[in-house]
Amino acid sequence: MNLGRLGIWTYQLNYQPTTKVREVVAELEELGYGALWIGEAAYREPLTHAGLLLSSTARMVIATGIANIWARDPFTMTAAQLTLAEAYPDRFLLGLGVSHARLVEGVRGHEYRQPLAKMRAYLDAMDKAAAAYRAVKPPTPPRVLAALGPKMLELSAERANGAHTYLVTPEHTAKARAQLGPTPWLVVEQAVVLETDAAKARAIGRRHVSRYLELPNYTNSFQRLGFSREDNADRGSDRLVDGLVAWGNLEDIARRIDDHLAAGADQVCVQVFDPDPHGLPLPQWREVSKLAGRDAQVSSRHVNGL
Repeated sequence: MNLGRLGIWTYQLNYQPTTKVREVVAELEELGYGALWIGEAAYREPLTHAGLLLSSTARMVIATGIANIWARDPFTMTAAQLTLAEAYPDRFLLGLGVSHARLVEGVRGHEYRQPLAKMRAYLDAMDKAAAAYRAVKPPTPPRVLAALGPKMLELSAERANGAHTYLVTPEHTAKARAQLGPTPWLVVEQAVVLETDAAKARAIGRRHVSRYLELPNYTNSFQRLGFSREDNADRGSDRLVDGLVAWGNLEDIARRIDDHLAAGADQVCVQVFDPDPHGLPLPQWREVSKLAGRDAQVSSRHVNGL
């Protein structure tokens, strides 16, 4: 599996009909992005969605960032992973995560308790499920875990092929790489706004960041990154927005991507935002794709399947 250095992370496809999604994902592949990461939350079912995206492309890796472990029992998750991995060799990457209490309890009606222990037990059950799976099996496919704190990062190195981080700084990437060690994958999401006007860029970035300020998993992460409670107030300070959202021209965006790569990221998946919250940022994706084929200005590790 070759993820490439530059990928896309997006929710925006959820606001488009399937016919448009097929057209857009085919263009993203031609633009040179190595992987497309899709979330779950309360949008399209991600494993079904991944199958649609895989069928619309020929080379690009499709990854879940993340599939919620509270939404499916371990056998169902394993069966879906093996089904897609067998049908599309080396092109489906399962990202797993514990999500948030608001989504698990409020939307799904489950009890959100001891997420780290839940993830560990879930991985145990997935391994047993793979042994019980009776259909045609592919070689063991990779998986990564959504990880921000040190304990989940440790579990990512022990029980998965690596970690997927979200809403972090290059400083977090350096610490995560040091904890993971040299071998596991580290795939970093980076929010991007192609806008040089500071007020306009921060307004778009703050719209994104403010959605996470009521989620303890993220506010705790921000504090570990050195942001204060004051930074989390009033929909997020300029300091918080600037730290988590790369904005400016293409050179500014490239600099932030290179900072993550220099800190140890294997791939940076950019989440590009349009002024319209539900807008499809095709012009911006086309612009950022110019970075996919450039020679790296930093030393980066080529991602190979484990």
